[in-house]
Amino acid sequence: MKSFVKGCLTLTLLLLMAGCNNQRHQNAIPSGQSKNTIRYAKGLAIYHYDGFSVVRVSNPWPKATKAYTYVLHSKNATIPDSLKQYSKIQVPIKSIVVTSTTHVPSLEILGVQNTLSGFPNLDYISSPKIRKRIEDGKIKELGSNQNLNTEVLIGLAPDVIIGYGIDNNNPTLDNLQRSGLKVLLDGDWNEQTPLGKAEWIKLFGALYGLDAKANQVFSVIENDYNATTKLVRKAALKPTVLAGAVYENQWYLPEGNSWGAQFIKQAGGNYLWGNSPGTGSLSLPFEIVYEKGQKADYWIGPGQFISLKEMAAANGNYTAFDSYKNRRIYSFSSKKGKTGGVIFYELAPNRPDLVLKDMVKILHPELLPDYTLYFFEQLQ
Repeated sequence: MKSFVKGCLTLTLLLLMAGCNNQRHQNAIPSGQSKNTIRYAKGLAIYHYDGFSVVRVSNPWPKATKAYTYVLHSKNATIPDSLKQYSKIQVPIKSIVVTSTTHVPSLEILGVQNTLSGFPNLDYISSPKIRKRIEDGKIKELGSNQNLNTEVLIGLAPDVIIGYGIDNNNPTLDNLQRSGLKVLLDGDWNEQTPLGKAEWIKLFGALYGLDAKANQVFSVIENDYNATTKLVRKAALKPTVLAGAVYENQWYLPEGNSWGAQFIKQAGGNYLWGNSPGTGSLSLPFEIVYEKGQKADYWIGPGQFISLKEMAAANGNYTAFDSYKNRRIYSFSSKKGKTGGVIFYELAPNRPDLVLKDMVKILHPELLPDYTLYFFEQLQ
C-alpha cells in the first residue's frame, strides 16, 4: 500500500514526473492501423492487434530511466520478430498477484477478484469480498513489497505479478523475474491527474480479455467526473481551503499541481497553496501555514486525525484556526476496512468521480443536495 508523505499526509501522492527515453520502445510498436487506446494516463499505452496487444509502461516511478514493454498474446498468436525480445504474457490470465491496494478495486470492478492468489500485508486490504477470501485462506500473505516471499510466490505460480516501484532500484522484482515469474509494472500511482490514475483499469481489462468491460467502466467514471466539473460552474463563490497537518515539526500539504490539489480546484475551492509549483508535497513551518491558513473556510485532509479532540490533543495550536472553531474539517481517515486499512487509499484512485463529488458536497453542498459523502466525514 502506498501512503501519503510519511504516512500522515492526505490528498498528496508523490507524483513527480520525469522524462525517460521511450524511443526504443516506440520503435518496437508494429506499424499498422492500431492506435494507443489510452487517453488520460501518461505512463500507459496499449496497442491492440490481431491476436496480441502491446503494453508500454513509460513512467512507473518518478525519474524512471527506461520504459517497459509487454506483449499480451492469445494462445498460438503470431508475434512479430520485433517484439520477441519483450516479456510475453498469455491472456486471458487465470491467476494474479498484485502488490498495491490500488490494484484491488480493478479486479473487483471487473468481477475477477477470485483470481487473486497473493498479496503483501493482507491487513491493508479493505474490500469485503477480498477479505472474505483472505479469511477462507484463499489468498496468501507475501510479506512486504521490499521483501516479497519468493518461495510462496513460486508455489502459487501466478500467471502474472503486478508490481510497482518507487525508484530505479527494484531488486525484489528483479529476483522474481530471474526465478521465472512474470512481472508487469503498474505506474498508476505516478499519474498526475485523477482520470489518468483511474484509466489504468484498462491494463487489467487487457490482461483478462475484458477490454470492452474496462472501457465501459472507465467511460462511466469519466462521464460522471466531467458532469460534476460542469456542475461546479454554477457555484458563485470559491471557499478557501487548507490541507495537511504537522509531522515532526513541519506542516506537510499538497503542492499546487498535485493529485489532491486538483480535486479541490475542480470542486470549486480556492486552495491556498494552489499556485505553488510541483506535484508532490510542501514542507512548511507551522507559522507560515498559520499566517496564511488561519482564516481558511475549510480544512480538508488533516493528516490521520479522526476527531477534533484528537487534533487538539496532538497540537493545541490547531484550535486557533477558523476551520477548527467552525467545525469545518473533513477527513477520510475514519473510514476503514475490517482490519484497519483506510478505504480511501485503496479505492479513491480508481473512483475519482466519487472523490470529486465528496469535495463538491463539502464546498458547495447546495449543488449536490441528495448526495451523501462516500470517503470523507466531518470531524466532530
